[in-house]
Amino acid sequence: MAKYFDVHPDNPQQRTITQVADSIRAGALVVYPTDSCFALGCQLGSRDGIDRIRSIRRLDDRHHFTLVCQNFAQLGQFVQVDNDVFRAIKASTPGSYTFILPATREVPRKLLHPKKKTVGVRIPDHTVAQALLTELGEPLLSSTLLLPDEDEPMTQGWEIKERLDHSVDAVVDSGDCGTEPTTVIDFSSGEAEIVRKGAGDPSRFE
Repeated sequence: MAKYFDVHPDNPQQRTITQVADSIRAGALVVYPTDSCFALGCQLGSRDGIDRIRSIRRLDDRHHFTLVCQNFAQLGQFVQVDNDVFRAIKASTPGSYTFILPATREVPRKLLHPKKKTVGVRIPDHTVAQALLTELGEPLLSSTLLLPDEDEPMTQGWEIKERLDHSVDAVVDSGDCGTEPTTVIDFSSGEAEIVRKGAGDPSRFE
């Protein structure tokens, strides 16, 4: 059964955040809130976590996983960013954007797009997600919590706990965080290509 953590949206309880971070380090798969829907998250190098996310969402090997980072310095360890792209991303973070970029060697091969060797990265503008990332000290390997055959992500933590009680290890709930996923921008060619329009304003990349 999944543990359920009710966290204050503006002042998350440090003891709870530490508990969740410790469980992630121990291999747990958790559901946590972001500035654009709930997400599934596990430790960066967790093969079991990756497999469980693929199973829950029925994903193939072409799916771009996302490294959810605390800040730009952390993001820069995992992707290759030239000066023009750097400025564009810097101006849009933190926020509801996912950027697809060439990965560095720090990224486990299992996370990469098989042909492009790219990975998704983002910096959320969400107090609870940031508290968790600060405590972890490394990115969370994540994917939007959108179940197969459903058009919109679930918005209620208690409902997620009921539905995924035997599939995840913990649910972190700080209230409704919306149904609109991130706007996805592919910078792998050096030019901005809008792959998905979502919560982040896409017009700055058009």
